[in-house]
Amino acid sequence: MGVRRFRRAAVAAVAATALGLSAAACSSRPDGPGSDGTAAPGINSPGINGPGGSGSGASARAEPSAGTSPDAAALAKPPAKVEGAEIVVGDPKAPHTVSVYEDPRCPYCKHFEEGGARAVARLAAEGKVKIRYTIASFLDADPDEGGSKRAVNAMRAAVERRMFPEFHAAVFAGQPEKETDDAFTADDLLRIADKVPGLRGPAFDRAVRENTYQDFVKAAQAAFEDSGVNRSPVVLIDGKESSGDGRAMFDADAFQRVLAESGVS
Repeated sequence: MGVRRFRRAAVAAVAATALGLSAAACSSRPDGPGSDGTAAPGINSPGINGPGGSGSGASARAEPSAGTSPDAAALAKPPAKVEGAEIVVGDPKAPHTVSVYEDPRCPYCKHFEEGGARAVARLAAEGKVKIRYTIASFLDADPDEGGSKRAVNAMRAAVERRMFPEFHAAVFAGQPEKETDDAFTADDLLRIADKVPGLRGPAFDRAVRENTYQDFVKAAQAAFEDSGVNRSPVVLIDGKESSGDGRAMFDADAFQRVLAESGVS
């Protein structure tokens, strides 16, 4: 399936979506009005539109909590490998799977990485879960290039250096304050890579500058589309949604409890 063009809109609601936990998210929708014939909501809209979404005008906007970047060292021990259009981190024999759908330029994905992702990282380091990342690039206005695509390409290159978790965390920590199409240039990504000791090298630098992994970037976006997910971040625990307040994904302790309620501890 060809990669469709998406336009961005950030949407928020207190409840979790039917596809996973999402209190506030960057929404991917085809150009034009929403599927119901109405305009897609803006960042201040209290409702969720799209498959499985619901919301009412009375719902309060859920704001992500502030936090610090997750300790990528916790994920440095488990292996990371490419499986089709996904990057999988953790022991392949881990009894549980956490699936994460993100876009590198999505500010709410950054808040998840500062919050709930820390709880997931600890469990992955303990061999209790493996993490399957589908890293999309729907926030790029241009279907052929943009900051998200360059970041996904660089993350794929980091897998070859066996430093994907550390670089993945560094990219979100280094996300620009303003979501712009020219964010994450090759020079930006290499400066971020400087913060991961041992990552830089001729092969990695060339892959970043030449977009060596364009095919993977396209495949990851196609996998995102095919999944039915229409926003990021979306987090599935063993393939299922979890009940409760979707804002928990932005707080490590709260998300730890969500994981425990889903049988992951």
